[in-house]
Amino acid sequence: MRHTAYLALRDLRALWRQPWYVAVTLVQPVIWLLLFGELFKSVADLPGFGSESYIAYLAPGIVVMSALFSSGWSGMSTIEDIDRGVTDRLLVSPVSRGALIAGRVAQSALVVVVQSVIMIGLALAVGANFPGSVLGVVVLILVAALLGAAFGALSNSLALVTRQEESLIGAVTFLVLPLTFLSTALMREDLLPGWMQTAASLNPVDWAIEAGRSATAASPDWGMVAGNVALLGALLLACGALATQAFRSYQRSV
Repeated sequence: MRHTAYLALRDLRALWRQPWYVAVTLVQPVIWLLLFGELFKSVADLPGFGSESYIAYLAPGIVVMSALFSSGWSGMSTIEDIDRGVTDRLLVSPVSRGALIAGRVAQSALVVVVQSVIMIGLALAVGANFPGSVLGVVVLILVAALLGAAFGALSNSLALVTRQEESLIGAVTFLVLPLTFLSTALMREDLLPGWMQTAASLNPVDWAIEAGRSATAASPDWGMVAGNVALLGALLLACGALATQAFRSYQRSV
């Protein structure tokens, strides 16, 4: 745990020297929140959509999307460390091998928390509301952080396997956009085609969105929220195990 904290702090210090990274990763979600919120506001008038405004419906989805976009690029730092020889120097140090992955995943989760707070503040400023009180907002940030940590671990796995920025960019893009659109981020589940509803039920992004949306609603379904949080926790463990195995494979190759 101590080594994980040291390595996460190392990555956070590097991020502190380039604060525009956080701003840049927020550009697309902010555009989606403002542009889509205005462009599709009439969707709320569709039968079966409900009584809330579209911006209020959209906000939890955008918070989770922000976490997904940000954490997907976590592996870029791993590739940079490999290319610069930093990883090899760490391997000859007494640092815990598990901490080399856990530290970067923890850094991804912390960045997601900061970005989520910013996105929630912006959503409130443009008219969204979270009647589920502070607890609901905390749960929304928690599920975004869990999803971000899981995809951060997956991104690092891909980085350790491919070891090329171009390959990682292609893989992340291939995953992020389909997972976003095969969810209820932009449209209620009842209004999706049947096959998309099935895909959304198996989509980790949708687990986070639905848990966050329910937690911030006036009458939360805490049973569903707890179930989705458990699924996200299991996903994080699976992605962490995959990243650990990828790192062991990298160790054997050097």
